Amino acid sequence: MSVNLKKLSEELGLSISSVSKALRDSYEISAETKKRVMEMAEKLNYQPNAFARGLRKQKSITIAVVIPEIANNFFSLAIDGIQMIAQQKGYHVLTYLSHEDAQNEESTVKHLQGGRVDGVIISLCGDSSSVKHLQALQASGVPVVFFDRVPESGEFPTITTDDFDCGFRATEHMLLAGCRRIAYLRMNGHLSITQKRMNGYLEALKKYRIPFDPKMVVECTNDNNGNIELLKRMLKLKNRPDGIFASVEKLAIATYHACSEINLKMPEQLKIISFSNLRTASLLSPSLSTITQPAFEIGREAATLLIQMIEKKNFSNRIEQIVLKSNLIERNSSRKRAKAGL
Repeated sequence: MSVNLKKLSEELGLSISSVSKALRDSYEISAETKKRVMEMAEKLNYQPNAFARGLRKQKSITIAVVIPEIANNFFSLAIDGIQMIAQQKGYHVLTYLSHEDAQNEESTVKHLQGGRVDGVIISLCGDSSSVKHLQALQASGVPVVFFDRVPESGEFPTITTDDFDCGFRATEHMLLAGCRRIAYLRMNGHLSITQKRMNGYLEALKKYRIPFDPKMVVECTNDNNGNIELLKRMLKLKNRPDGIFASVEKLAIATYHACSEINLKMPEQLKIISFSNLRTASLLSPSLSTITQPAFEIGREAATLLIQMIEKKNFSNRIEQIVLKSNLIERNSSRKRAKAGL
């Protein structure tokens, strides 16, 4: 027999209203009472009726997540974090892919207007040059939270990592490993995360008095085969890089392919580090040194903030910029030389 709110309230000796508020994590209910309610709900296997709740509140009890791609492990982990919070709060999650296309992103956002969803979590696609469609969505009463790839305007809540600091630490790590010509591989150069990561790279070169060579900033695309050919040509040059800093994991994988095809040995002839949440990074040959973002936690924070904005009217104009720390993991691809000095 299914357990409803009435049964749950009888077992706890609380009003139906109090139980309902506790399940929604309302600020009106004490932490102790919330704990009692959640434990009893779990014990009795209580499942909230999202449809009935939505009708009462004139809401869809659904949130949308719009991401550029699903192949990137970062986005998969972020969705896991979003899904966990959404399930706890009784929300459904719809996931949309923009496929790195601004028109797809805009049409998706327009589709989400008109009560289809209660809120949107989004990471901008690579060629987004405007957020007017998202401003319009927010103006219509649908709260929006950005994560990872965010606009620079500061008018939206955002969940990001310390991209500048990570760019600096990754470059410093490569310099201390003995590299002197570090190529920075980037995509979607106008995105704020790409700019911040590159600024960290430039600051590290400056600190260690390594002259900046503009030729060492390599513009890549979403064409994987094209990237491999580009890297092969660069790595065959007489004055080639001795280190690679890949701003996204797909460019690190392209580097592995390029090195394999031209028989360039890593880390002896070329060292590499990359932003990556690749689960198999430690299994690559050589194992890949990474700046690993807290993707699950980013998703969790984004969903928590969005649902607060949906359920509490005083959050409707809330603008938070939450920054989480990433972790540099040294593996064999950037193994230090026995004697490396600056």
